[in-house]
Amino acid sequence: MDRGVTTLEARIAEAADGWRLDRALADALPTLSRERVKALISSGAVTGPAGLIRDPAKKAPGGALFQIAVPVPAPAHNEAQDIALNVVFEDEHLIVIDKQAGLVVHPAAGNLDGTLVNALLHHCDGSLSGIGGVARPGIVHRIDKDTSGLMVAAKTDRAHVGLARQFKDHSIDRRYKAIVNGHLRTLQGSVDAPLARSPANRKKMAIQPHGKRAVTHWRQLGGASQADGKNRDSSQVRQLLDASFVECRLETGRTHQVRVHMASIGHPLVGDPVYGSARKAHREILETLDFRRQALHAAHLGFIHPVKSHALAFDSEMPADMQELFNKLIV
Repeated sequence: MDRGVTTLEARIAEAADGWRLDRALADALPTLSRERVKALISSGAVTGPAGLIRDPAKKAPGGALFQIAVPVPAPAHNEAQDIALNVVFEDEHLIVIDKQAGLVVHPAAGNLDGTLVNALLHHCDGSLSGIGGVARPGIVHRIDKDTSGLMVAAKTDRAHVGLARQFKDHSIDRRYKAIVNGHLRTLQGSVDAPLARSPANRKKMAIQPHGKRAVTHWRQLGGASQADGKNRDSSQVRQLLDASFVECRLETGRTHQVRVHMASIGHPLVGDPVYGSARKAHREILETLDFRRQALHAAHLGFIHPVKSHALAFDSEMPADMQELFNKLIV
């Protein structure tokens, strides 16, 4: 069924004279990625002074005016829902959210609504990434349902492509705060172990020789004064009651990466129902606090703005439930 089109006009900048047409038009229309413009040209949606154009590599004449017929994005199958969001940053290209624990990112079996996608469809009404011709909130990465913390989503195609490229080349700065079982014997370390779906349980990830490379760099943090992210020298590092407080920096970003990697070195996350089991010393505390998730928080997110090219960095304090658990476990 024809959804209709929106016709955009774009004038090629004089400085872009002689560029490939897809590059010049993407430069003139920052809300569309170059790949999207290329596809539109190839599909016969672009006309210029000489009429219909189908060659994205055609040289662009400086100062010329072009018309681009952009199909109206198909409505997403997901329903927009008015769900409260903690918005840390937002502009016309992207939005950074501090996600609460318990909020699912994508609708799926068992969670068809009440997700971050539903919330963003409502919050970003009329300004969502339309990559592939489908209106969606441009989510380029996920964090687990029961992990709290920072996420970025794209609102335009160009931002979506730019952010996805940074995630692909591992240039995004992502750091998690975690409370893990046991006393780590060194102040810092790294886990370089490939991850893939577990052959025994497809809902779990596991270290597998054929998996995708995954690298986590961890370091111990201090006591109560470090819960706010302030740095202390190594002589001030303190241990928790049969547990350790760590920061995990992701060199890669695989599903369940921190949870699997820390469990693989004998220090699963406190409260993790999938990759660990509660130590006797923790069970009463977890029950008293009604803490029923992995103690993991996405505390820092840094990247280059995909359109404006300046650096952005955000920090998030641990949520109250994890801070309370931290306080209870301090020796």
